[in-house]
Amino acid sequence: MEFWTSPFIVPLGVFLMVVLIVAIVSFKGMREKELEAHYKLRYEEMEHETKLKQMEIEKARIELERARAGKSS
Repeated sequence: MEFWTSPFIVPLGVFLMVVLIVAIVSFKGMREKELEAHYKLRYEEMEHETKLKQMEIEKARIELERARAGKSS
């Protein structure tokens, strides 16, 4: 029981509490940045998929026009 009555226990406890609080806050900030990066990446991926679909539609339209032009001549 002499450990709990040591004069170093209170300063050590305060120091550890401060370190723990700083660690929690910094990990929270890192997690928020990580989530933001994931959201941004997913948004850009969705934009890319949309552009690819638009290009496929445009390609199909051009091929259809060529096929119609080939039949009419």
